[in-house]
Amino acid sequence: MSTLPVLRASQLATQSPQTQWLIEGLWSEQAVGILGGEPKCCKSFLALDVAVSVASGAPCLRQFPVIRTGKVLLFPAEDSLAAVRQRLEGIAAAAQVPFASLPVEVITAPSLRLDTPVDRQRLSNTVQHLRPILLILDPLIRLHRVDENDATQIAALLSFLRQLQRQFGLAVLVVHHARKDSNSCRPGQALRGSSELHGWGDSNLYMRRRGSQLTLSTEHRAAPSQDHIPLQLTQSGESLALSVSVQPASQPNAHPSPLQRVRHTLAQLDHPVPLHALRKLCGIRTAAISAALTELCDLGQVTHNSKGYQLKGPFPVSHPIDP
Repeated sequence: MSTLPVLRASQLATQSPQTQWLIEGLWSEQAVGILGGEPKCCKSFLALDVAVSVASGAPCLRQFPVIRTGKVLLFPAEDSLAAVRQRLEGIAAAAQVPFASLPVEVITAPSLRLDTPVDRQRLSNTVQHLRPILLILDPLIRLHRVDENDATQIAALLSFLRQLQRQFGLAVLVVHHARKDSNSCRPGQALRGSSELHGWGDSNLYMRRRGSQLTLSTEHRAAPSQDHIPLQLTQSGESLALSVSVQPASQPNAHPSPLQRVRHTLAQLDHPVPLHALRKLCGIRTAAISAALTELCDLGQVTHNSKGYQLKGPFPVSHPIDP
C-alpha cells in the first residue's frame, strides 16, 4: 500500500530556509511575479532599473543591493526600441555603469503571444540559448488575447511562465496594469483581471501615485514586505531614472519640524520606543509628537505595536538634526 510521507510535528525542522535574493528586499532569486500599478506610475522605468541593476550589479534605485548578477532578457511590447535604448542608457548613467557592455538582451520581434504554442516555443528556445537569470515582459496585456478575468485562461498562461522559471532557473518579472482609481484596495487586489495574478507571484512590486508622490510597495511569499517607499523620477541632462526620495538636508540655522525630529530620532534606534520615552528623546510636546507619529504611520514609514514606535525601512535618513 502506497502512503504519503509524514513527520511528527516535533520532528519538523526548527528553522525555515533563508530567503535567497536576486535584489535584496525587492526580488527573490528565481521568483516569478508582477510589477503592478495604474497607468503613468513609472512601472516601465522601474522594470528597466531592475534590468540594469541585475545586469551590472549596481544597487537598484541606487539603494537595494544586487546579490546575483547576470544576463537579462527583456521584451518591451509598448515602447519603441529607440525609447527603450534611451531609457536604459539614462538609467545606466545614473547607476554609473557602462552601457555598451551591459548584458541586457532586448527581444526585437514586433509581437510575442504567450497564448500560442509557436511563440511559447520561440521564447523557450531564446531563453535556452541566452540563459538569462531574469526575464522581463512588459506589459502582460500585449502578450496574449485571453480573457484576463477568466481564472482558467490566465492560469494556463502563468503556468507556462512558471514552467520556464523551473526549467531554466531564472526569475520572471511581468509588468501589469492595476485598475484605475484603485488606491482604496490592497495593491495586490487592485491588479486588473483574475486574482490568479496576485496569487501567482513569489515577489510582487506595486507602484502608486498619490498626487505628485510616487510610492513603491513590496510583497514576498517568504520574506517581510515594505510599504510606501517614496520614489522620484530625476533628470540629469537628458537622462531620466527613478531613485528613492532623499529628504532635503536641514539648513544649519533651520528649525526642524516635529515630524523631522521624530523621524530622525527613530532612525537612530533599532528597537520600538514608547511614546513617553520618545517625547523625552525629541524634546517636544506630547500633542506635537502624537501628530507627527500619526502622519508617519499613515505614510507607512513608522510601525506601532505594544512596545512602542519604530521606523520602518529602508528609508533614507536626513542629515543630523541639531537639538
